[in-house]
Amino acid sequence: MRLSEYFIPTLKETPSDAVIRSHQLMLRAGMIRMLAAGVYSYLPMGWKIMRKVMQIIREEMDAIGGQEFYLPALNPIDIWEETGRATDFGDELFRLKDRKGRGMCLAPTHEEVICAIARNEIRSYKDLPQIWYQIQNKFRDEPRPRSGVLRTRQFIMKDSYTLDVSEEALDISYNKHAEAYKKIFSRCGLKFFIVGASSGLMGGSASQEFMVESDAGEDTCALCDRCGYAANVEIAQFRVEPKDDLSNTELEEVYTPEKRTVEEVSEFLGLEKKHFIKSLLFVIDSEPVMILIRGDHDVNESKMIANFGPKFRPATDEEVQKYLNAPVGFIGPVGVKNIPIYVDKTLENQSGFVSGANKDQYHIKGIDICRDVSVRAVVDVALVQEGDFCPECGEPLRIVRAIELGHIFKLGTKYSESMGATFLDADGKEKPIVMGSYGIGVERIVAAFIEQNADDKGLCWNKALAPFLVHIVPINYKNSEIKKLADRLYEELQQNGVDVLLDDREFSPGFKFRDADLLGMPLQVIISEKNIQKNQVEIKFRRSDERRYVPIDKAIQEIQSIVVELE
Repeated sequence: MRLSEYFIPTLKETPSDAVIRSHQLMLRAGMIRMLAAGVYSYLPMGWKIMRKVMQIIREEMDAIGGQEFYLPALNPIDIWEETGRATDFGDELFRLKDRKGRGMCLAPTHEEVICAIARNEIRSYKDLPQIWYQIQNKFRDEPRPRSGVLRTRQFIMKDSYTLDVSEEALDISYNKHAEAYKKIFSRCGLKFFIVGASSGLMGGSASQEFMVESDAGEDTCALCDRCGYAANVEIAQFRVEPKDDLSNTELEEVYTPEKRTVEEVSEFLGLEKKHFIKSLLFVIDSEPVMILIRGDHDVNESKMIANFGPKFRPATDEEVQKYLNAPVGFIGPVGVKNIPIYVDKTLENQSGFVSGANKDQYHIKGIDICRDVSVRAVVDVALVQEGDFCPECGEPLRIVRAIELGHIFKLGTKYSESMGATFLDADGKEKPIVMGSYGIGVERIVAAFIEQNADDKGLCWNKALAPFLVHIVPINYKNSEIKKLADRLYEELQQNGVDVLLDDREFSPGFKFRDADLLGMPLQVIISEKNIQKNQVEIKFRRSDERRYVPIDKAIQEIQSIVVELE
């Protein structure tokens, strides 16, 4: 492709509303343009890269027996009501009515459509297993689209679905996808890790996320550099740090005037926060429940949902006073009998703690969990934090930001049961289809690659994703000798199957060099009058800035050889 004919509107300056590096460079390199908040147009170079990613995905999905579908983004709302997700998705689900007043929606995912097909077409265990996938536009009415293409309202996803006869068969399908995902992300040149994750609105028995570490990420993960343990903080486990043994202490009321928070009381009493109990009153299904957690940790909302369901909320100040006869900041578990108390594992079987005394302006020292608290059950609701110990090997954990590339779920029969997608087993008994769901964000792969590989000058593509492998940069293209050599190299490389970009524009050398570095093709071939006089061309490796000078008559052979060896 000749740059004079290519629509690639590069920008010198970084747009003021672009905060993260991938967003900045995708705009500056003419890959995307914003149409509305969270809605982007892909321009030729950006779309070419997206198609290369999609081709890698297709090849690996086909390799595990996937069959590609193309499913409608416009769905009747009825099927979403069958699974309850018309309500669960809330305002993120785009809703509309057709001219006859029928409720419709724009699909953020396609489990319901897959079930609608399966219940009409799958009859017997002989029809299973199946792996169905598509690469399709998805829609979510994000309240705050941000971070460029990482958080949008319209996005492109590869989603696949497995249909099986049993949980054991689902395990096989799930593992096939896990291995395919590893190959996809490795082929794209990404450094990724896999974490256990919450299934969220998708539901199901298990899920894993494929992540890349990045300050631009919207997820937070706990990582162990020693043994490789990794988990989204939504579900991350950790070993409880050993605490000083104060088991022989007696209960003692202490006056703590206007000291309500753990931070205030710990400073007032001269004790570390780990010696305190956060006594938190929640209302769950209209009933009060007390949650106890160690003072140096916070409650994890996702773990609360896993333990108590989604219908919980912090008690109001008035409810705290009503149930415990004490103001917020001075409540505690000692003496509480009429409210169920759940103790986080950070406190299990430990003693020597401080918490509120259920008395205005007072706290109690010397609390022994086993002796002084009526424990209903021990639960895991603590949010992991930097320096907590790895549950596998005991090393301190790192807490990092990460970009989610893909997510795989074991759905089980959650959707097939609600929508009546069944099959007859070998004994003629009707059973619900056992399902799995597997997603990859196509734009996220591109953005994550840029976050991991770009430098101060611009993009640095690898062989797998580069829109062009070679960028020919002739200095003074109007010079007949330079033009002749540039055109010959361009045509011969194309004839030999090398994707090549020729900058035939009449711009200054500095402008062309800056654009070449910004666009980031793996190889730059620089043709100048000085080099021609020396009977050579200059080959620059974009990533390393290494330069080679080769004779003109060997340039094609050398470039082709380098292209073959590119990672």
